[in-house]
Amino acid sequence: MEEMNIEAFKGLLAEKNYKVLRQKLLETEPDNIADLLDSIPDDTALTVFRLLPKTLAVDVFDYMDGSLQNRLLECFSDQAARNFLEAMPPDDRIELLEEVPANVARRLLQILSPEQKRLTVHLLGYKEGTAGREMTPYFVDLHSYLTVAQAMERIRRLAINRETIYVCYVMDRARHLIGTVSLRDLVVADPEARVSDIMTPNPVFVFTNTDREEVAKTLLDRDLIAVPVVDAEERLVGIITHDDVADIVEEETTEDIYRFGAVAGTERSYFTSRILDVVKSRAAWLFLLILVNMLTGSIIAGQEALLGEMVILAAFIPLLIGTGGNVGAQSATVVIRGLATGEVNPKKAMAVVGRESLVGIVLGLTLGVAVLILAYLLGRDLMVAAVVTFTLVVISVIATIVGGALPFVFRLVKLDPALVSAPFISTVMDISGVFLYFVVANIMLSL
Repeated sequence: MEEMNIEAFKGLLAEKNYKVLRQKLLETEPDNIADLLDSIPDDTALTVFRLLPKTLAVDVFDYMDGSLQNRLLECFSDQAARNFLEAMPPDDRIELLEEVPANVARRLLQILSPEQKRLTVHLLGYKEGTAGREMTPYFVDLHSYLTVAQAMERIRRLAINRETIYVCYVMDRARHLIGTVSLRDLVVADPEARVSDIMTPNPVFVFTNTDREEVAKTLLDRDLIAVPVVDAEERLVGIITHDDVADIVEEETTEDIYRFGAVAGTERSYFTSRILDVVKSRAAWLFLLILVNMLTGSIIAGQEALLGEMVILAAFIPLLIGTGGNVGAQSATVVIRGLATGEVNPKKAMAVVGRESLVGIVLGLTLGVAVLILAYLLGRDLMVAAVVTFTLVVISVIATIVGGALPFVFRLVKLDPALVSAPFISTVMDISGVFLYFVVANIMLSL
């Protein structure tokens, strides 16, 4: 598809040449259309939006900024909003209702048809972040006693509004999931054969209360098109498709990055959130870190006598605590990533931490050689250079142990390992690094 530039778009609008504009929009990617709509006043955007076919409108709406989505919905008549909402996949509709203001969500919920309202309320009843909230109830279900010909007829009848038809889910009479069958296998099978004869039994599935990260891992590890979702009695209630999982992975990765940077999540995208919300999301951690860092200041203040005799020692404090924080953050990053991908698990904690400590030793010795030379050139005192070098090596080892171990500790106490943020690691290493530095200095310089 082509991309329409903003000048051509506004030119057609100014001429009110809606016939050509609609044709151009049909040839334009949905994300590009969303950007174009964001560049014009809301009333005009609504006019253009109404030119779009329903399927394209849903795709464009998904790319819009949350504030533009909300403004457009407020401009819709109840009937227009109802038609639009009911054209959306249920999981996307749930996401929208969670993001808009409460009064708008109540209005949208009330205008849905009884069937769609029941479905939406049902999905909203599942805990946020679980498979129940992410699933879609639009899948192809087949009974095991059907013939292949009957199954193909059912697929043709349902295909128009199902998320996927390439994998069908086989149930018994009580709707318990007992197998799956691919469209390919149905196409090549004897029309008189039973679905139970060609299905793959004991399929992989997840429960409605399964965490969505575990769902994503299951789909990716098993290379599935979709993951079936069952209730506590193993009755099939929905599926989660690969495109849903792509959204889950993106959202969870963003959340982990924010947490690791000590930035609390916000209801909207970070860059479209209000300034006050952004400040609140970051200030809490920073105030806590300021208070904790006062310990570092008190440790330094307690060494006034030593620093009075050897002022040069103060010059190396930033080097040592900076190195400790950086090394620790690196170790925490790789371990958190390993836990997220399943490459490592709590059973391997000792091996992982041991490996990281060896990395710390090698890093410390490697950096120590350079620091020994630089510290001597700066201070012209071999003993001070030795103190700095020895402290650096020890700090590197401690930092890799702390950074490698804390994610496992957080997982053990059922907290998200991503909460082991870079500022948190840096603060721990600031305090321990300064304390260790002056302990080593007092011991070695008194010899």
